[in-house]
Amino acid sequence: MDFNGLSIDQAPPISGPLRFFITAPLFGIIAGVMLLFSDSASLMSRYSIDAIVVAHLLTIGLFGFIMLGALTQMLPVLASANIPKVKLVSSLSHILLVFGLLLMAFGLTESNSLSLLLASGLLGGGFLILVVSMLYAISGVEHFTASVKGMLVSLIFAFMIVIMGVYLLYGYSQNDITEFHYIVANIHSVWAVFGFAGVLIIGVAFQVLPMFYVAPRFKQFCKKRVVLLISTGLLIWMVLSLYAQEYTLYAKLWIATFFWAFATTVWIKFNKRKRPISDVTVWYWRAASIFLTLGSFLWIFDEFFKHQYIVMVGILIGGGFILSIMLGMLYKIVPFLVWFHLNAEGYMTIPTMNEMIDKKLARAQFGLFILSLIGFVFAFYMPVALFPSALAFIASMILLEYNVLAPVKIYVETKKRKPDFDMSSFSMSN
Repeated sequence: MDFNGLSIDQAPPISGPLRFFITAPLFGIIAGVMLLFSDSASLMSRYSIDAIVVAHLLTIGLFGFIMLGALTQMLPVLASANIPKVKLVSSLSHILLVFGLLLMAFGLTESNSLSLLLASGLLGGGFLILVVSMLYAISGVEHFTASVKGMLVSLIFAFMIVIMGVYLLYGYSQNDITEFHYIVANIHSVWAVFGFAGVLIIGVAFQVLPMFYVAPRFKQFCKKRVVLLISTGLLIWMVLSLYAQEYTLYAKLWIATFFWAFATTVWIKFNKRKRPISDVTVWYWRAASIFLTLGSFLWIFDEFFKHQYIVMVGILIGGGFILSIMLGMLYKIVPFLVWFHLNAEGYMTIPTMNEMIDKKLARAQFGLFILSLIGFVFAFYMPVALFPSALAFIASMILLEYNVLAPVKIYVETKKRKPDFDMSSFSMSN
């Protein structure tokens, strides 16, 4: 592992990111249970209540929690951007988001206006507390690397989609759903997928692939221009969506081209690794490249069919690309956090990062997850496939939770004994 360029002494308390990582699979399980009892026909419409609830349990509860936890860890380490009062900020944000998301799911399902109003406040507050704190931390960074720029741009998109999300949720609470509501909802979803999650993944990949996988570094053009070009495309697409919808295809082509190029580049980078050892995290990156390629082309193809396939696009890009990367990185980040913090406190006789998670269980989780995604795609044509696919997804999330908790258990049990070395005079505070 290459730690060059990292400020590992700036790492936040382990509780900051871990609370998000531990909670994320639980929302995946809840989403899977909802899929079990949902009507397959209603899920095919992106604006049905069932589809909205499941989508946000996944995008906020699963994707969002993992991304927020990762940013809590990566900003100080990759960018030397210290989030003020990180323990308080992360815990408060986490509590607000958990209750806000549960209230949102209940409010939408039961058409409860009070729950939706409370949810809009809790979710908006939970996101903005952490996002604004992160933006403030980045404002003090002296050296803006490509990864830092990617994280900054993704957080700006995150800020905007949170504002849109509060507006949309307030509209549901007042039963005030206009044509403009659907336009904002479309911008909200596209910016969330490509602007927040997509740009974040690209920015982090610049550092993560060489660091964790000893892959060749990205070319300067990729580091300096791709995030800017994608962001420009997303802004142009938004303007066209508002004022000239008949021309949005051109902006979509622009955005999809650069994401397809990223998918191809990632595949090539893994083929050129100096140590081509394969594990489940590599499988996730490769799967993400395939799903992103398919999803990007389908997003363009869907334009000619009156958006009949937009939910399938969401499965391919949201589940196949974004979630695959998030799950793969969990298998790297959580063991690293445990190993690093224990070492920093003087514990040396501990398992290595590769020993903290059972490889067979990780492979089983990967298999079930990919199987569920394929099943969800087939459910468009064979509704009977939805139930077993949902079961596979639930099983994969249960295994994921177990695999995330395994290193955490090592941390808790190790902390019960005396450190091998006294690091109190020069270790970081935890």
